[in-house]
Amino acid sequence: MSENRNCIQSKIKEAVCIDTNRVYDSCADKDCLEDLRVHFTSSAQCIINRATNVRCRGSEVLNAFIEVERVPFNRGFYSVDITYFFKVCLDVFCGHSTPPTIVEGLATFSKKCILYGSEGNVKVFSSEFTNCDTDTQLDMKSTNPKAKVQTVDPICLDAKLRNAHDCHDHRPGRLPKSVCRLFDGDFDCYEEEPEKAVTVTLGIFTIVQLERDVQMLIPAYDFCIPSKECSCDTDNPCDAFRKIQFPVDEFFPPKEGCLKGDSFSGCGCGD
Repeated sequence: MSENRNCIQSKIKEAVCIDTNRVYDSCADKDCLEDLRVHFTSSAQCIINRATNVRCRGSEVLNAFIEVERVPFNRGFYSVDITYFFKVCLDVFCGHSTPPTIVEGLATFSKKCILYGSEGNVKVFSSEFTNCDTDTQLDMKSTNPKAKVQTVDPICLDAKLRNAHDCHDHRPGRLPKSVCRLFDGDFDCYEEEPEKAVTVTLGIFTIVQLERDVQMLIPAYDFCIPSKECSCDTDNPCDAFRKIQFPVDEFFPPKEGCLKGDSFSGCGCGD
């Protein structure tokens, strides 16, 4: 071990100072969001009112709004408030002899977590200029921590057709324009409460990080000079196609424990 350590240290050329974002705290969550009310535009709600059953086809995260606030009487800690906007795709059945109609709706969910982000109130000014104006510098920013949320599209676990009188959240409230423009129609269009409603249960995995802009001293080995030449030979597409390996896993899905990067051995996939 000592020989390897000495070998690594001998390759270090210098210590350099870099300006980067350091993660001060993070958390991972596995949330099951039960009975989220799905909101529809006027045209989609008309189909829901005639429905006899619904089935969830899938869901995706459209956006996540994040707010970071200091926690009173707890120095260095911040509350991270996250509001998710989900697009839910449903198969809507309006009769036994008719095929289902695909309808898209919107569901929202808010959560809060408290993370450590340290302290610092430095104001940062930069000599960079904006692209649209040659004599205006970029706006000042501070070194207050910022939150980053990483998530995957949720798993749609269940969908229920219910009586609208039995559900809360009759109106979705004020929605951001960036989310509304992804749907055809207006959500705030109901003069009276709809007849039927849909609730879904979603499973979602998230990682929340609180990071701060800092200067760090790191070892430098060398410059990142590419060792691979750029291939510009595109005259014959068949030659390029022949270099692509046959996608065996697409035709024969690997067994459990045989996926790439899996440390399990003895499963026969390397034979």
